[in-house]
Amino acid sequence: MSEKMWGSEPFWGLGYEWDPDWVYTDRQKELRATLIELCEQELRANAKRFDDELMFPRRNLELLGEHGFLGLTVPEEYGGLGEDHVAYSMVCETIARYGCASTAMCYVMHIGAVNAIMLRQTPELVDKYIRPLNSGKIGTLSYSDPETGSHFWYPVSSGAERSNGGYKVRKKASWTTSAGFADFYVVQTTSPDFSGYDDLSVFVVDGDQVQSQPSLWDALGLRGNQSGPLEVPNVEIPATQLVGPEGDGANSNDESVDPWFLIGSSSVWNGLALGAIDIAKRHTTRKKHVDVGLRVADYPTIQDYVGEALMDTNASRLFVLSVAQAMDRETDDNTRNPEPGALARGNYLHWAWQIKFEAAKNVARVVDKMLHACGGSGYKRDMELERYLRDAKAGWVMGPTNEVLRQFVGKAVLLGFESLDYWNQSYNRRAVENEVKKLDAAGKRELAEQLMSEASEQEPKEPAKRA
Repeated sequence: MSEKMWGSEPFWGLGYEWDPDWVYTDRQKELRATLIELCEQELRANAKRFDDELMFPRRNLELLGEHGFLGLTVPEEYGGLGEDHVAYSMVCETIARYGCASTAMCYVMHIGAVNAIMLRQTPELVDKYIRPLNSGKIGTLSYSDPETGSHFWYPVSSGAERSNGGYKVRKKASWTTSAGFADFYVVQTTSPDFSGYDDLSVFVVDGDQVQSQPSLWDALGLRGNQSGPLEVPNVEIPATQLVGPEGDGANSNDESVDPWFLIGSSSVWNGLALGAIDIAKRHTTRKKHVDVGLRVADYPTIQDYVGEALMDTNASRLFVLSVAQAMDRETDDNTRNPEPGALARGNYLHWAWQIKFEAAKNVARVVDKMLHACGGSGYKRDMELERYLRDAKAGWVMGPTNEVLRQFVGKAVLLGFESLDYWNQSYNRRAVENEVKKLDAAGKRELAEQLMSEASEQEPKEPAKRA
């Protein structure tokens, strides 16, 4: 096994013997080595400046583009590297671990936007948004909504209507990574003939058509990713910038947006955990207590901290990689997409929920323990551990939040997947009937009259049912 290098010197953190190299192809290992070199040369140094100055990591993203990583999962015939879900996990983890977490999260959103387009690719979309990626063209996803919080798949403050042969799109987003800096935005809105909250459509909007205020971003961590409010103010776009058929948004979300985002973000959290362990190794093996002649690393308590942190993190990263492998098998190594209405990656969505929960939970614990291992020195900014700690805290709250995910999984286990109803298509009959029982006769009559009135207003607006 080759030695992991950091410039001309051996790497000061964990060696390759602690990386699951049996999972990666030789080409993927070469890509990882290239990324580590880029991190050593520039990405990691830039991370401090981006954090200090609240600066968008465009330079880091452009550098990734120069080496083909902005088109990592794009077929080679369109100028990409033609890689799969495992490679994507490795890239996200590597950027976050050795380089810059803000860059890594912007990268996750970029690849999410690219793959949402590639799911329903057309020659027009490929020529305008995909082929130019290596020149530094940056995309992002804008799926959040100020009215629904971390339930980002439920865009209340949005809409689209047909106009002049194309569409007029409006969108308000509470959190959009790279807001104000991306060259294109993949957005989800309610469809022109909206009939219920699984009737969503996906559009690409150019950067000069959105409004944002990136100067308002001042966060605890991930300070470079500029994740702030964004608005698409009823702009006209051509029909060629509809991604997939009208009404494809829910399927696109389950098949592309969620799977790619959850694998990518989980890998970022694993990368941050590994990076914190790297820093702790560097410090504890070099710091010596002269009075007792021991290094910090010689104390059993510190060894316990690091050993458990690494085992838990490797369990998390192998969990992520196993789900990535499952998606690779389902898509013939990311060379095949299902037709609208069908699922491939989406068949593993309930596993993707679990990897995000575990990775976000683990990183919060690991960075905390590595801070303990480094003692007071860990609080110094030049050690970098405090930045890793702040960046890692975003994992738990980034949507879908860990509260949402554990309820999804627990509810699906106990009551079945149909009980999740995250497209808001069914009502809880037991709860409704129980509440109605509490009403007296007058209350029931009043409720019935109200419902009949609402039904009379709603009926003419509903689409005609097929015979």
